[in-house]
Amino acid sequence: MRFRLVPLEGGNAIELSRDLTVVGRKEDCDLRLDHKSISKFHCVIVKSENTLLIRDLGSTNGTVVNGKKIRRATLKNNDCLNIANLPFRIQISTGDAVEKKPQFEGTIQINNRDVEPDDKNDDDKNSDSFNINNKDVVQNNDLPDSYPTNN
Repeated sequence: MRFRLVPLEGGNAIELSRDLTVVGRKEDCDLRLDHKSISKFHCVIVKSENTLLIRDLGSTNGTVVNGKKIRRATLKNNDCLNIANLPFRIQISTGDAVEKKPQFEGTIQINNRDVEPDDKNDDDKNSDSFNINNKDVVQNNDLPDSYPTNN
């Protein structure tokens, strides 16, 4: 199985090649996201057979799966994942498909200039925050541990 994070604001897909990937702003992290909204050690993503598990590490701006703030969750194919203000889509595929081999394995760094939007105005639909549409269908994850929401 291949597990990837596809940035929704553009950029290359990130291959999750390790069994355990620590995500955060600190240089020691396996996946380094250099953005002010990301905590030093934000979350951990674990591969377990054909499944991805995610656990928030007490981050300041939280981790959101399909519009729901979570402490831990199971990630499924095409789930929407927000690590603080950075949106990703989960891509899970079998290894049978012919795909390009990742350029590198190890720590990946994303700089501010890669993720921060340009000047904003009222007509600009791009935003560095995640907007939840209450009409969207939310897919429940296997692990029910979540924060209550005020709607």
